[in-house]
Amino acid sequence: QVGLVESGGGLVQVGGSLRLSCAASGLQFRRYGMGWFRQAPGKEREFVAAIIWGAGTTRYADSMKGRVTISRDNAKNTVYLQMNSLKAEDTAVYYCAAGALRVGTTREDYEYWGQGTQVTVSS
Repeated sequence: QVGLVESGGGLVQVGGSLRLSCAASGLQFRRYGMGWFRQAPGKEREFVAAIIWGAGTTRYADSMKGRVTISRDNAKNTVYLQMNSLKAEDTAVYYCAAGALRVGTTREDYEYWGQGTQVTVSS
């Protein structure tokens, strides 16, 4: 049974940083592309970042490029999302997802999803 568990969310002030983690179980982690999405109240779930192997195979949403870094540790079956210079509009539930081995940017690219972790950025 596949499990994805996010952690690291919380309340942070504008301009602050957070590091989200997503621990995967029940799958051959290195064989999957991993992504982060977010969903704000009343909005569609949107792509944030994706990664295959390492820094050379990543993709970011334009809205967050330069402020976030996605990374993965295959030995720990964990993917991370470092977020800096956070804005109030970054407030959302952040989800990690696992899918085919490509840097997918749509929800349809991913097969497994976590339950999400809340990120609230206060001004």
